[in-house]
Amino acid sequence: MKIICVFNQKGGVGKTTTNINLCSYLANKGKKILTIDIDPQGNTTSGLGIDKRNVESSIYDVLAGEKSIKEVIKKIELVDNFYIVPSTMELAGAEVELINKDNRENILKNALQELDEKFDYIFIDCPPSLGFLTINALCAADSVLIPIQCEFYALEGVGQLINTVQLVKKSLNKSLEIEGILMSMYDSRTKLSNEVVEEVKKYFKDKVYNTTIPRNIRLAEAPSFGLPILLFDDKCRGAEAYQKLTKEFLKRQKSKA
Repeated sequence: MKIICVFNQKGGVGKTTTNINLCSYLANKGKKILTIDIDPQGNTTSGLGIDKRNVESSIYDVLAGEKSIKEVIKKIELVDNFYIVPSTMELAGAEVELINKDNRENILKNALQELDEKFDYIFIDCPPSLGFLTINALCAADSVLIPIQCEFYALEGVGQLINTVQLVKKSLNKSLEIEGILMSMYDSRTKLSNEVVEEVKKYFKDKVYNTTIPRNIRLAEAPSFGLPILLFDDKCRGAEAYQKLTKEFLKRQKSKA
């Protein structure tokens, strides 16, 4: 079982899109997948067709110590092998409420150790900030998958992002690694997109996936229907890119084994 945190402290870089679509294609290939939505906005939860207003128990209950993680896992009915721990707005208050809890950065890590059901991969969709929730995710994870938008300002945040990962690695989670860097919202027609990819490759070398995720209207539309792109429009450019990423991801797992 491998735990992967999808993280970038910059918003709007394609974190949730990547989490939903990589998870659903992996599940479609027969891998048993759990995604944990630890973002108070709950976009992974609603993007997979779950009405956040009707969620009875969520990741908040786990962090607050009211339920075990096994009690809050829901099956995603639309895709086989795919499960979720949903998020609700209650999560927004978790940071303040749990501030005095002992060993609070390891609450999620300890909760995940109770899982007797074996998943191949657990993906954690993080909020775009570096607070209590993200630190919990980074402490629980084996690795971090970082989506980076192909735009000028993307590079500004990269140094800060790596410092964060290094800090967590040094003081809280010695085994944390970078899983891969995914270039999102790529537009092959622009010089800028290509320049950003080159710069990021200089910095991260072979950690950068060869697959890039294009700007794609169908990808952007799918969450409002509560569907992964696999079920919304599996022939569009965005779907093809995530299929390609899934193959590349699995190939890299084999070479690491």
